[in-house]
Amino acid sequence: MAVLQMQRISICAMKKNRKAILERLQELGAMEIDIRLPDDMEYKKKDTSNSKATFEKQAQTADHALEILQEYVPEKTGLLESLNGKPLIDRGQFEKAANGQDNYIETARRIVALDKQIAEQKANIQKLQNQMEALVPWMGLTVPVSYTGTRKTSVLIGTIAGAQGLEDLYGLLAKYAPEADALDIQIISTDKDYTYLAVVCLNRDVQAVEEALRAGGFAKPAQSVNKVPAEYQKELQAEMDEALRQIGALEKEIVDSAGSRQDLRMVSDYYRIRAEKYEILGKLPQTKNTFALSGYVPAYQADKVVREFSERYDAVVETEQIEEEEVPPVLLKNNSFSESVEGVLASFGLPGKGEMDPTFFTSVFYVFLFGLMLSDAAYGLIVALVCGFVLIKCPRMATNLRKSIKLFFWCGISTLFWGVMFGGYFGDAVDVVSETFFGHKVSIPALWFVPLNDPMRLLLYSMLFGVIHLLTGLALKGYMCIRDGRYMDFLCDCVLWFLLLVGLIGMLLPTDLFAGIAGGPIYFPEALKAAVKWMAIIGAAGIVLMSGRANKNFGIRIALGAYDLYGMTSWLSDVLSYSRLLALGLATGVIASVVNQMGSMGGRSIVGVILYIVVFLIGHTFNLAINLLGAYVHTCRLQYVEFFGKFYEGGGKAFEPFMLKTKYVDIKEEN
Repeated sequence: MAVLQMQRISICAMKKNRKAILERLQELGAMEIDIRLPDDMEYKKKDTSNSKATFEKQAQTADHALEILQEYVPEKTGLLESLNGKPLIDRGQFEKAANGQDNYIETARRIVALDKQIAEQKANIQKLQNQMEALVPWMGLTVPVSYTGTRKTSVLIGTIAGAQGLEDLYGLLAKYAPEADALDIQIISTDKDYTYLAVVCLNRDVQAVEEALRAGGFAKPAQSVNKVPAEYQKELQAEMDEALRQIGALEKEIVDSAGSRQDLRMVSDYYRIRAEKYEILGKLPQTKNTFALSGYVPAYQADKVVREFSERYDAVVETEQIEEEEVPPVLLKNNSFSESVEGVLASFGLPGKGEMDPTFFTSVFYVFLFGLMLSDAAYGLIVALVCGFVLIKCPRMATNLRKSIKLFFWCGISTLFWGVMFGGYFGDAVDVVSETFFGHKVSIPALWFVPLNDPMRLLLYSMLFGVIHLLTGLALKGYMCIRDGRYMDFLCDCVLWFLLLVGLIGMLLPTDLFAGIAGGPIYFPEALKAAVKWMAIIGAAGIVLMSGRANKNFGIRIALGAYDLYGMTSWLSDVLSYSRLLALGLATGVIASVVNQMGSMGGRSIVGVILYIVVFLIGHTFNLAINLLGAYVHTCRLQYVEFFGKFYEGGGKAFEPFMLKTKYVDIKEEN
């Protein structure tokens, strides 16, 4: 439970060692580069943008080739395999791939080129298919579509809108070209939209005939071919077959390249690493013979970094404490249980400067409240077993994913605990199954109580847990005040509010109103009643007098204090927010009971058993999924709004070390 201390580190070394030093920094992954140098220092920077762009382009080429291989030769991976993270390779394998980079990138270019050729051939096939489809209506034509006639005759080949018969066509010509007496009309084909025809006439009548045909909507073919349609179609088909053959050969070459997939992955990561190195290289201040860089390193690693670079590269390495006005990056260090909730914390914001790491308390309350919301032993056991199995079978999954699954594992354990306390095992499945199919009711008693039978009792405890949660947040605020030496803030902003809140709660407990909620009266000794009353009075008076203490005007100070006291309403709303513990807990049980009752409607029969199994599996799967989501969302809300609102703001920037950032493989570090 800590925010690791950071130190600023500066390295000055010979220019000839800059690439080696950067590569070693990448391997260590212990330093975040943040170059800050005096304004009066004379230096220059090397333009590495072209080199960086080249490496990025090479990595993209390899990535594209891998995408193509995945398209033509897909890798079959199971769910667990996909969760297990990137393959782990030793440094020798990686260096071998780096040494063969030219060959591998040429393979990648070849794969990309083959895919481009395939795309071109497919486009050509589509073009050929369109041409063949356009020829279909003309297949009855025995002359080329572009044929225009002989020395004495003319041939008009084209289409007329609509389905026309010979009588209609001759009538059209008789109407608009009566002088044309030597005509022959051949209908090639007809469809619902067009009539495809060829008209033969004397050369002297061709203009009149064409004008007459245009009056009926005549148009010449868009595709004019100097070959007979049937023959041209055969040529197109042969060309298409050749294109398909070429596609097959190209695809086979791509498939044969699948063996280089792992090498392409490594070379892609190699170029990606080099691109990042050259990006940093371009930021380094340099003189003729030296260069410098600076940044942040965790304090516990500082001595190792200083020693290694001083001894190995004869560099000047200095560390210094973070200045007061400087905001360092944040790196958290927690135990195995608490680190599981770091993702939840990061979603809100990492600790800002001067703030404590609330991960431990967040993890305890998160797991506790999550289990209370889901509160079914069978559901909890399923979640815990599934998550535990995944954690064991996939030891190398991504860090953030592993933390999330570990969080749900602990939440499953908490749900199992609360389910046993409340007697929920797939709701009332044990009761329903025993009574419906075995004739006598068997129940597993709750170790505490059944919320469905006593919801007000659960509401009471939900409020109690909420008060504990909120007061813990107030206590953490007090801790930070004492830690930072802000004793007046501790007294005025923490102790006085604690007195007021505890006093008001103590005054509420013995009242008839609370007795109605609790199901019975609570008796306090008179001395205790008086004590809690005075606690509330002292707390309220202190808040009114001291909340506006920064203002020297007494009247304004009192007004600010009274307004701050009005903030008691926000505490009340925060406490009421914990009624969602009751709502979510009851929802889980109610839906589960409804599912069980629906399943049992088939009665004691084979059909009834089958019906129950089907309804059971579908219904409880849905109930588990929807309430898992509900528990996650509402538990996060209780942490973010109610708990963090009392002491925590966040806003810290995560520590991002200069390291080997790979996409496909993890490189095993040498001992």
